[in-house]
Amino acid sequence: MKKEQLLELLDSWENLALIIRDFGDDATHFSLLMEIALHSGEHKSWRAAWLADKIHDKFPELILPYLEEMIKSLKELNNPGKKRQFLKLISLHPTPDAYDGFLTGYCLDTLMSGKEPPAVRVYAMQILYNISEKEPELKPELIDVIENEMELHPTPGILTRGKKILKKLYGQRKSWQLRE
Repeated sequence: MKKEQLLELLDSWENLALIIRDFGDDATHFSLLMEIALHSGEHKSWRAAWLADKIHDKFPELILPYLEEMIKSLKELNNPGKKRQFLKLISLHPTPDAYDGFLTGYCLDTLMSGKEPPAVRVYAMQILYNISEKEPELKPELIDVIENEMELHPTPGILTRGKKILKKLYGQRKSWQLRE
């Protein structure tokens, strides 16, 4: 299959179930899908990112070679749909240590931005929690930021994920305070 053919298939929602079913069995086709999701300027490239997420549900190993590239793409990414899908996929896997500094800054800015859609902010919150598991010194600041966001921007998604993460952080508080 060629890029133009896949872009044509992405035009119709009816084709998406077929793509999800067939692309998980073929790493070459998945590679083409990720090429569109990561590098295409086409408006419908967010559909490719959405499809990658759906394929990930059945074949999570296929996304691993693209994690670093997704992280790098966040710097320039303006499409909220692609940003949501990429942050979701990143949040489901351990991040490479080399990108933890960038991701911490990026996700803090994203989480504290009232302009970002709630789902984007929720996945940024999850990534921050994931990083704090490797870097416990971030936990006190993360508690403050999450409590603040739950007060300033109390959307259902922020409240639900915030409560779950805060419960974990509060439960861990004694263990990471002893390390300080």
